[in-house]
Amino acid sequence: MLLFKPMSDSLCLSSCLSSGCPWMWDNLTCWQPARIGEVVEVKCPELFSQFMSEEDYELGTVSRNCTMFGWSETFPHYIDACLYEETGSNHTDTYYASVKALYTVGYSTSLVSLTMAMVILCRFRKLHCTRNFIHMNLFVSFILRAISVFIKDGVLYAKEDSEHCFIHTVECRAVMIFFHYCVLSNYFWLFIEGLYLFTLLVETFFPEKRYFYWYIIIGWGTPTVCVTIWAVLRLHFDDVGCWDMNDNAAIWWVIKGPVLASIMINFVLFVGIIIILVQKLQSPDIGGNESSIYLIKFGSCLKAFNQKSAKRLARSTLLLIPLFGIHYTVFAFSPENVSKKERLVFELGLGSFQGFVVAVLYCFLNGEVQSEIKRKWRSWTVNRYFAVDLKHRHPSLASSGVNGGTQLSILSKSSSQIRMSSLQAETPAT
Repeated sequence: MLLFKPMSDSLCLSSCLSSGCPWMWDNLTCWQPARIGEVVEVKCPELFSQFMSEEDYELGTVSRNCTMFGWSETFPHYIDACLYEETGSNHTDTYYASVKALYTVGYSTSLVSLTMAMVILCRFRKLHCTRNFIHMNLFVSFILRAISVFIKDGVLYAKEDSEHCFIHTVECRAVMIFFHYCVLSNYFWLFIEGLYLFTLLVETFFPEKRYFYWYIIIGWGTPTVCVTIWAVLRLHFDDVGCWDMNDNAAIWWVIKGPVLASIMINFVLFVGIIIILVQKLQSPDIGGNESSIYLIKFGSCLKAFNQKSAKRLARSTLLLIPLFGIHYTVFAFSPENVSKKERLVFELGLGSFQGFVVAVLYCFLNGEVQSEIKRKWRSWTVNRYFAVDLKHRHPSLASSGVNGGTQLSILSKSSSQIRMSSLQAETPAT
């Protein structure tokens, strides 16, 4: 009996032997070609280890016999060789299907809410300031991340029996490059949000517009450099499959390193901002009277903060967590083979709703955004009322060459002149 070790994806793509069994993908393992009478033995797929205790679990082996009628059934069965008896046969499929459904709902919700937030911030000019421009770039990075996840799932998991061993097209690798770029850009714009707010609190005179161009370079340029280096290294040293597996740890650190660095720096900035706010609130020069107000640009372009706002401080701390991505620190520095199930649910499932939370907190619940929408609504309602009223009272004007906009402009000019004359008449009396 001849035993074989598992082969790489490139060898799995080799041509079939003249007589024997061809390569085969059974949705769990890639089986190499074999001659009639040979037995191929492979290790259990690593995904089974995620449902076992790490201290007790050891990778088993499964085998197939190449007969004149083709491949035999696996012996022992995957369930018997790779799982304990109490583990259900469909537990793996159910778990991954649940996680995928969870993050699909999360990214879909985030995509819709972020698109609406972008329309609002772009539509109203009074909301155009450096702070909101940074918010808008962050929203775009979340949108791109959600789109890249949907594209990646559509390419890799379009069919349940997708042969991952043999997907090695240029389009598939381009999708993975785009996916890593969007994820990395999202982390960098979370870092820029923290850096900007920290700089506002530390520096007295802050040239926002000049620094904004550097933010653009860091947020979109740095991920481009990192992903380009990663793609070149994968092409020359680890050109296997669709580049969706990261078996080469040294190459994977080109992507993972900047992500961990941004998470760590953002956590330090988060702690520093909380310390600064607490010191400002406890300072004797700031508390006590109405004139002692510390102005902080947070959530909107300008917001008041005083000593009696301890509840606001706690609330602001909670609001900063999704904006800075502080929740990523939970599993950021733990080994990847530790708590795999919890990591998938936390980072893919709950993390997919981060864009929705950011859009709600920093756009839909923003006081300045709400006041601007109300102002536009009142203006539209008043203009519509006067247009209908003038049309009914002066039908001759409606049918003449003077349109409703001209009538409203004349009416507004005359009313403003009346108000100015009344103010001038009251000035000597005061």
